[in-house]
Amino acid sequence: MKKKVVVKHKPSASKPQKNKMVKPTKGKTLEMKKAATPKSSPIQDPQFAQAVQNYESGLRFMQERKFDKAKANFQKIVSSGPRELSDRASVHLNACNQQLARNTVSFKTPEEHYDYVVSLMNVGDYVTAREHLEQMIGKHAKTDYIWYGYAVLECLTGHVEDSLKKLNQAITLNPANRFQARSDTDFNNVADDPRFTELLYPEPGAHEMPSWSGNDRR
Repeated sequence: MKKKVVVKHKPSASKPQKNKMVKPTKGKTLEMKKAATPKSSPIQDPQFAQAVQNYESGLRFMQERKFDKAKANFQKIVSSGPRELSDRASVHLNACNQQLARNTVSFKTPEEHYDYVVSLMNVGDYVTAREHLEQMIGKHAKTDYIWYGYAVLECLTGHVEDSLKKLNQAITLNPANRFQARSDTDFNNVADDPRFTELLYPEPGAHEMPSWSGNDRR
């Protein structure tokens, strides 16, 4: 008789195999690797955050023209702040020093002070010029050319009503300012205003102070 051939079946590859248990080695401890700690960004650094706060405070004080307080904030950054803010803070610090120096300038005469105001207006620093004119009006309210210069400043900065009132005061103190204003191109912004024409070319017998000016000297 023929022998039967027994076919041995191999286990299928898809058949799940049992996971072998790994026994820990005696006397050894298995350690898990720690995940890498992400580096903190500069903004999360307390020192950097403080420097940013000082920088923003300094800019705000500059806008408010509180240059002494702005200077103190920028000095902190320049002395111990991060490089990326220190350079910019140094530029603003120099600007603060220049402004503080301007405010402490002394003048021997009102004429010298007024010439300085005119130089500020010529370079477009109207804010500082206004501060000085306010000081001069407080000390020399009867000086006509100060009112005239203030009228020019108001006109250049778009304050038409205030410009006309201050020009009226300058003319009241010294009628010669009426003739000077007729050829002054700094009053181009109000050249077509009827009130400006009334000031410069009053009718015979007209009152020096037009009815629109009110009692406000400024």
